[in-house]
Amino acid sequence: MAGMTFSGKPGRKAPAQRAARAARTPKPGSGGGPFAHATPERLISAEAKPVKIRADEAESNFRSVHQESGTRLQKILAQAGVASRRVCEDLISEGRVTVDGKVIIEPGVRVDPSSVTIHVDGVRVTLDVQHRYVMFNKPAKVMTTMHDPQGRRCVGDYLDQSMRDARLVHVGRLDYDTEGLLLLTNDGDLTHKLTHPRYEVPKTYLVEVQGQLPVKTAKVLQAGIELDDGPIAADRCWVMGSTGSRTMVEVTLHSGRNRIVRRMFDHVGFPVTRLVRTAIGKIVIGDQPQGTLRDLETQEIGHLQDLAGSAADG
Repeated sequence: MAGMTFSGKPGRKAPAQRAARAARTPKPGSGGGPFAHATPERLISAEAKPVKIRADEAESNFRSVHQESGTRLQKILAQAGVASRRVCEDLISEGRVTVDGKVIIEPGVRVDPSSVTIHVDGVRVTLDVQHRYVMFNKPAKVMTTMHDPQGRRCVGDYLDQSMRDARLVHVGRLDYDTEGLLLLTNDGDLTHKLTHPRYEVPKTYLVEVQGQLPVKTAKVLQAGIELDDGPIAADRCWVMGSTGSRTMVEVTLHSGRNRIVRRMFDHVGFPVTRLVRTAIGKIVIGDQPQGTLRDLETQEIGHLQDLAGSAADG
């Protein structure tokens, strides 16, 4: 793709938002990026404002979730990596925390973390510290397996000992020549929801194709085409730019069918020369270097859980 040009805390620009606008994969070996010095405070939105509710509503919400034998809400949030306990108290007082969908403004509320769902600024907070969630920026020519009998490079070759001990497995697959975002986890329930066809989890790709792909062809892919295994339509198909001999396209779709992106472009006569998955829902690869792994942050895990939860509810 070289040579192609294509068109927290209050007062701090949210790093997560910068990453979302930079869904790109750098050249192998490049470093840095918005995830280089991540902190739990990223969960706190710079744009969020205090929420005001009536005193009777606040009291009703308190009574509906409070469990005398539970754990203080600010302690749960601090242990989940949201912020310090004092900052968490402020978030609660400002009405920016919900428990089971109810706004809580009393830091003294106690809840059972194993039986409630907590959101901060609309982002779900993961409370299970036993599970591990890892993002891998997969290079091309790597098998999406933990071991390859033929001796080819595979995902398992990149894991450190702690990841092997956690028994991480890949969430779905990327084929041998496809690059980009691959999630690894030992959360079996989340893996099922993110990979099962019924949940229709959206995935975004950068696609380089041979030739100059017309905008009308992108619209055809978005309107829908018929393949051998049934109809398929992109949720979004946007021509980013072209050099004449090749074109860059961004595609979002929720199908997990085998080699579906490559087959869609083959169908319209524009073979794929490079394919990079840049996002799963709101989780983006950003500037994470190829061949590296990093643990997802609290906000990112919350996004995944919300994505799987809303899909299941739908």
